[in-house]
Order: sequence, then structure tokens, then C-alpha cells
Amino acid sequence: MDERRLKIGRYVFQQHGGKVVFIGRFIAVLRTYAAFLAGTNRMHWRRFLAFNAAGGITWACAIGLGYYYIGSALKHVRGTFDIVIGVVAVLVVVGFLLYLRKAEERYAALAEQAFPGDLEDP
Repeated sequence: MDERRLKIGRYVFQQHGGKVVFIGRFIAVLRTYAAFLAGTNRMHWRRFLAFNAAGGITWACAIGLGYYYIGSALKHVRGTFDIVIGVVAVLVVVGFLLYLRKAEERYAALAEQAFPGDLEDP
């Protein structure tokens, strides 16, 4: 982690911290690190608590209801469907990584405008 990426993180959490925490409940790796990232980027604890609770409740309801209603229907569809889902998942991950690589420069410029110079602890 260099200062440039720290500025990007602080800028993203300043602008979209609630969304990151909420959506992070749906992404396994981000779910693990959401609290650490929110604290590192100085998100207020009450705001974190509200978005984390809302994301957790939404995630639990969506996963529970999704498996309940769709699970039995998908049990009968195997083979080709599994391969298609696997390919789509790989394409989504690769596309997201390419997007992140392109967006990093844009966010670095925005973060530098928001936090010019060296990052200092207030």
C-alpha cells in the first residue's frame, strides 16, 4: 500500500463509504475486511453500524429466500447450466478487475484533489 492508494481508499470511503459497507456484505472477501477498511478510512462508527446492519439483514433475507425459492428448481437443472454459470462468473471477475485497473487512475486524480499533499493524521 502506497500513499496514492491510501488516498484513493479515503476518498472512496468519504464519497461512498456507506455503499461500500452495504454492498460488502454480499462479497465474501469485502465482508471480511469491511470493518477494517471503514476504520482505516475513518468512517464514523454510527454510520458504519447502520450500513453494516442494513447490509447484513438484506443479505440474510436475500440469500435465505433465494435458496428457498430457487434452490429446488435448480436441483433439476445440471450439466450445461453449471458450466455456463462458471464461465459467467469468471467473465464477471475478469471484467471487474479490468474496470478497477482503469478506474484507479481516475480515482487517484480525484483523491489527490480531495487530499492534496501528504496524508496526515489529524
